[in-house]
Amino acid sequence: MDYDDKLTYGEAVSQAESFNLAGYTDWRLPSIKELYSLIMFSGLDVDPMSDSESKPFINVDFFDFAYGDVEAGERIIDAQFVTSTLDVGDSQFGGGNLMFGVNFADGRIKGYPTGNRPGAAGGKTFYVFYVRGNKNYGQNDFFDNGDGTITDQASGLMWMREDSGEGMTWEEALEYAENREFAGYNNWRLPNIKELQSIVDYSRAPGATSSAAIDPLFDCTEIQNEAGQPDFPFFWSGTTHESTRNGTSAAYVSFGRAMGYFDGQWQDVHGAGAQRSDPKTGDAGNYPYGHGPQGDAIRINNFVRLVRDLD
Repeated sequence: MDYDDKLTYGEAVSQAESFNLAGYTDWRLPSIKELYSLIMFSGLDVDPMSDSESKPFINVDFFDFAYGDVEAGERIIDAQFVTSTLDVGDSQFGGGNLMFGVNFADGRIKGYPTGNRPGAAGGKTFYVFYVRGNKNYGQNDFFDNGDGTITDQASGLMWMREDSGEGMTWEEALEYAENREFAGYNNWRLPNIKELQSIVDYSRAPGATSSAAIDPLFDCTEIQNEAGQPDFPFFWSGTTHESTRNGTSAAYVSFGRAMGYFDGQWQDVHGAGAQRSDPKTGDAGNYPYGHGPQGDAIRINNFVRLVRDLD
């Protein structure tokens, strides 16, 4: 199998069992945390139908990469890669049964249907990177320090147990972190996007566990989403998402439903644990029906969970 032979989710799962490369036969689909470890935010998000000024969100010196095949009717950004991590939430987008995939063309994690799409012949197809080795990669080892902080002994990072309790713009989030003193420490900061994604618990989702997609050791402020449901926030990272918009957006992770206005209603289109980007400043009221083909909700005032490096 060539790397760029796209497969459906079912084909990717089944072909892993017989995949043989470099003398190894224990290849498997990566988890979302394993695959996301390859992402690089030196990439450039581009026009969905044009590869001008394009730069993938992966190191092409080491990994093969191809954009979508426009001549075959795909979009340039149809470069989604499959993982073994399924959405446990209640999203019915695209027929339900979503899989979290990484798009190295536009630098995002989204939920994608694993089966046939309504009104389409066959299922969505994906690029595939198989992996082998450490099956414990991405597993957290949290320890409650008893002072409002939680240490992940797997990553060597200390997190605040509580979040900011309110949304704010990206610049306000930077200022919030810079001026914060807590538990005797004054070196708190916004996490970069990989650090933030590292604490997502993909076995949790509002529609499945009535909780945020994070270990219950953490407190997570409840909000009401665009559909009027009890939900949990998007959280800012300190990572700028470069694009033709000249760095005016920053990457975030949804710890609740990743809402979009689609088919005339607000619904969870991408799943708890999705990673996208939103404008650093502006007025979310300018996006009453979201943005993009799935009507992705735009939340300019996102929440914050601070982190610090262990001394």
